Amino acid sequence: MSTAASITLHGCYRIAQKTLFEDVALSIPAGQWSCLLGRSGAGKSTILRLILGLETAGQFEGTIAAGDAQPIKGRASYMAQSDLLLPWLSLRENVVLGARLRGEKPDLEKADAMIARVGLTGDHAKKPVALSGGMRQRAALARTLMEDRPIVLLDEPFSALDAGTRADMQDLAARVLAGKTVLLVTHDPAEACRLGHHINVLSATGVEPWPVPDTAPVRRVDDRGLLNAQAALLSHLRGAA
Repeated sequence: MSTAASITLHGCYRIAQKTLFEDVALSIPAGQWSCLLGRSGAGKSTILRLILGLETAGQFEGTIAAGDAQPIKGRASYMAQSDLLLPWLSLRENVVLGARLRGEKPDLEKADAMIARVGLTGDHAKKPVALSGGMRQRAALARTLMEDRPIVLLDEPFSALDAGTRADMQDLAARVLAGKTVLLVTHDPAEACRLGHHINVLSATGVEPWPVPDTAPVRRVDDRGLLNAQAALLSHLRGAA
């Protein structure tokens, strides 16, 4: 497995001859969590897809590169907003799907341990239809963490969870993904301020770096610096809406 690498994205994106964002200069440092916020429709999810080399509905003009000059493809795992669980597979089968698609023998012991860590012990044989929205999101998180890639792109991975479970899954993801290059798209200023080594705010005119609290992530939910930072970030986002 290759080591974590920094990623840079510079450019603009247009869809149906309308500019979604321009002059974006996004730097994602190696081995740390970078959080990306912005109004709905600003292009946050599009940036994830561009980095992954996935199809989008528009045109990107610019450059995307890893700091070690190696391809990003094959080194990144991705958790989309939708859980993308295959309905005919069990929870466990969905968690090991990546290995099966690559023709590898899945590590079922590791999968069961990961399923337990996301709080779904006893549910491994259930099909997605038998799981709640929050349970499905935790299953998708387990599948992403199973991939153990050096670059991890997360699109609102905790949005369907209740507050307590969300904090638990944030803690778990931070532990499992320590030392990896993580880009987290979120609408939650508290989440960004709790997890981020770096915070960026995306708008139509570019990316604005945002100051993070002085303490290191993962920050306590009652950390005074976190509370002040999330209040200031929320105020900024409301003003930019």
